[in-house]
Amino acid sequence: MPRTRRVRTPDTKVPKTYRLSPRKVAAAQRILGTPTATETIETALDMVVFRQELVEGTQAMLGIHLTSPDAAER
Repeated sequence: MPRTRRVRTPDTKVPKTYRLSPRKVAAAQRILGTPTATETIETALDMVVFRQELVEGTQAMLGIHLTSPDAAER
């Protein structure tokens, strides 16, 4: 059954607290070229969501099932 397309609405920002590795955040910040840790995390999350959208679009276009290389780790 085809999935319906999600409509994106402006996100409301809420304060959250996470325990993250400073080294990992700094490395991601350098790689992504983002000025703040918050923007780094948001960009990384956007990339994960976009990756899923690409997989779903490819599946729909080709009628095939793709498995994430990360699936074995879950």
